[in-house]
Amino acid sequence: MKNKELLIFGSNGALGKGVTQVLSGKDFDKIYLFDFKFNSEKSAPNVKNIVIDDLSVEENVKSAFKNISPDKETLFFLFSTIGGYHGGKHLWDTKVTDFDNMMNINLKTNFLIAKFFSDLIKKSAGGSICLTSAYIADHPESGKSVYGASKAALSHLVKTISDEGVKINLTANAIAPYIIDTPANREWMNKEDYSKMIKPAEIGSLVQAIFNNFNFISGNIFEIKHRIDS
Repeated sequence: MKNKELLIFGSNGALGKGVTQVLSGKDFDKIYLFDFKFNSEKSAPNVKNIVIDDLSVEENVKSAFKNISPDKETLFFLFSTIGGYHGGKHLWDTKVTDFDNMMNINLKTNFLIAKFFSDLIKKSAGGSICLTSAYIADHPESGKSVYGASKAALSHLVKTISDEGVKINLTANAIAPYIIDTPANREWMNKEDYSKMIKPAEIGSLVQAIFNNFNFISGNIFEIKHRIDS
């Protein structure tokens, strides 16, 4: 049986914490958590916290991956929450700097993460990557042009990785949530809508299901619009 190692980028954010809580209880031999800062509490023995710098800089991403050693007896899994949001302005009021920022944080960062993860996979037994797109990527909304465009480009990247990954035993998917239940999102949502928002732990369960079946689930953008009462 192959060893299994997990990488989570953006593990200390609201989504990252929920996903990490779920995945840390699964059957991974080692877990690497990447973020710009961490809380002071100690990690489990099989968990390593790795502080990262700006992930839109290639050298920083390359440096982050130096913490992981390739191994032909190991399957590697990666989930990235890395991304950002810009909205509320029509296209004609949107600055070029806003466009550049969305492309950097939503597309370039994940391109670099996928690039170096692919290199790790080539030297290992195989594995799977799951990135965070957005529901709006395929369902445009007024006032969210550059955000939606950057996420649509990310979804396209995922499908390309899936196609190319066949050669190196790499599968690729993305989750595409609408609104995630985070403290920041609750500030502008009506209280009666809280129950419809997707919980970070629920996304963690979905990602685990994808990884459990990584050998045949690939090239999918899993849209998650809202919860229903159960």
